[in-house]
Amino acid sequence: MSRPGVVVLDYGSGNVRSAVRALEHVGADVQLTAETDAALQADGLVVPGVGAFAACMAGLRAVSGAQLVGRRLAGARPVLGICVGMQVLFEAGVEHGVRTAGLGEWPGTVERLHADVLPHMGWSVVHPPEGSRLFAGVEGERFYFVHSYAARRWEMADSSQLAPPLVSWAEHGERFVAAVENGVLAATQFHPEKSSSAGLTLLENWVGMLR
Repeated sequence: MSRPGVVVLDYGSGNVRSAVRALEHVGADVQLTAETDAALQADGLVVPGVGAFAACMAGLRAVSGAQLVGRRLAGARPVLGICVGMQVLFEAGVEHGVRTAGLGEWPGTVERLHADVLPHMGWSVVHPPEGSRLFAGVEGERFYFVHSYAARRWEMADSSQLAPPLVSWAEHGERFVAAVENGVLAATQFHPEKSSSAGLTLLENWVGMLR
């Protein structure tokens, strides 16, 4: 059986080599590129992200990231966002009083967490809903987070025509969205590539959906 082809979108978001290595480890052929045809034709596209929401959006705009994600989703082609790569899928992010438009795939705003200690840096339990394919075999496991901002609410209304997204939660000072499975669009606030065996299992689950 051939290995699924995955593109990790290279838009200047920081060190993504660990994500490339982890995806290769679980059975994907991986390219780190922002080349349009490669990103559109790959079996799966990973949108990483570290640092500030506004900086990640600027980087995505420079490589037509919104169009790439939109065209893939329109064609039912899987996309996985990681950390700020998840945050930018929401309508907007607010950092230091500045509101920046996101990709708008989901309603809601990414905001600073209400917690005594920030950033949230370390391992936290993630609670997925029943029926999660992404978390199969790692339900209730700990994953590695590094962030100060998150979607603190899930604001998408359920549709009578479509299966509702599966939303996973974690807590640091307050509850926040830790992962979403929404058809071919999935995302994690944590770093699966830095989450030891549980993270590798989650990535293996996602790569398995690409076959």
